[in-house]
Amino acid sequence: MTDRELVQKIIQWDVKTWSKALFFWEKKVDWNQVENGLELGGREGGLSLWMALKGKKVVCSDYVLDVKGTAEKLHKAYKVTEYIDYENIDASNIPYENHFDVIVFKSIIGGIGRGDNFEIQKKVFREIHKALKPGGKLLFAENLVASPLHKRLRKKYTDWGNTWRYLTVDEMKECLGVFSNYELKTTGFLGTLGRNEGQRKFLALMDQLFWNHVSPKRWKYIAYGVAIK
Repeated sequence: MTDRELVQKIIQWDVKTWSKALFFWEKKVDWNQVENGLELGGREGGLSLWMALKGKKVVCSDYVLDVKGTAEKLHKAYKVTEYIDYENIDASNIPYENHFDVIVFKSIIGGIGRGDNFEIQKKVFREIHKALKPGGKLLFAENLVASPLHKRLRKKYTDWGNTWRYLTVDEMKECLGVFSNYELKTTGFLGTLGRNEGQRKFLALMDQLFWNHVSPKRWKYIAYGVAIK
């Protein structure tokens, strides 16, 4: 996948940093073996677009949003609506069992854990495990607690910084423990601090050249990877 505009449409924000997950997933899934997929927390439906462009049937879902209203325009622009159904799905109570080859999400677990609710965050992973077919894969990318600097800046500058429950690396590993095996990567230190996409792209380059190599895992703000049922 090399089309920069398409990657931007799929990832949508802080593209250079979060797209590392996308390129990792591309290498970890044999798409010839995939029939269907589910995107959780779809919002504008970028990850549903990604799977639909591969000719896969996709459920594009969100919990509180009218996801068809927010995502269908993008899917129409790329002429993939025939592959996509829209549903309201609570990620902590997925109404499917042994159904999907692939489930994918980006940046939803922190919001689900509002009020310091780690138990419901763990339940999301159990529900995903239930909804996957045997051998199915979870593709995940999620915000981490990161460094003390990130914690202070979130509380000061974001509306949700005081309510989201960001996972630590160890907590992410605990959540993934329900799967038969998983591979987890971390990335990003400066990238999220940019005030616009141009600044975030420049800072992500600095991460790529230096900060990702010297920062400990617990200071990085994104965990991504794949888990197999």
